[in-house]
Parts: sequence; structure tokens; C-alpha cells
Amino acid sequence: MAVVGRELTFPYAPENWSPEEALEIAREEGLDMSDDHWEELNALQEYYSRREAMRISVRELCDALDEHFHDKGGIKYLYGLFPGGPVAQGCRLAGLEVPAGAIDRGFGSVV
Repeated sequence: MAVVGRELTFPYAPENWSPEEALEIAREEGLDMSDDHWEELNALQEYYSRREAMRISVRELCDALDEHFHDKGGIKYLYGLFPGGPVAQGCRLAGLEVPAGAIDRGFGSVV
């Protein structure tokens, strides 16, 4: 993720996505976006750009996020940022399709 002044650029963002749209969704979901929130959105967008949409593995995606944020506490840290789930909620904010298996209503996941 490149930082230009205090503006973030998202080279892997989907064409129809905008940071303003992400901010609106975040407000609706009660999130106050920090630099780490934006960093995760960029990491998700980059991950998706390198894989075919039909081949997104929730397990591999969680492992990639855990590794990316390892120095801050990994996936546990990300659940603090995204109480709706770093994959499910993060993908919604990043303008990405939530992968199958990211939401398990029977297990008590939050949408």
C-alpha cells in the first residue's frame, strides 16, 4: 500500500470500489477506520488480485492475514479491528465477494 501524504492508494482495488464507499459501510457497521483497517483492506484486495475468485480458500486467506499482521497479534488482532470477522467484514469493506465458508451462521459468526 502506498501512502501519499495521508492519502492511501489501493493499486489492487476492484474497479467499482472506492475508499468513500468503504467508509460508508464502516460507519453503518460501527467501525472507526484506522490505518490498520485500511492496511487489511489493501491486503485483501492484493490477495484476491493474485488468485482466481473461484479459488479463494478461507483457510489460506486467514493464514495470509495472520502472517501479514503477525507482529501485531495476527488474526486475533484483526478480530479486534473487524468484530464481524476479518475475512467476511473485511471483504465487504474492500469491495470483494465474501468467500464461501467465511460466514457460518450455525457456528455463531457475525455477518
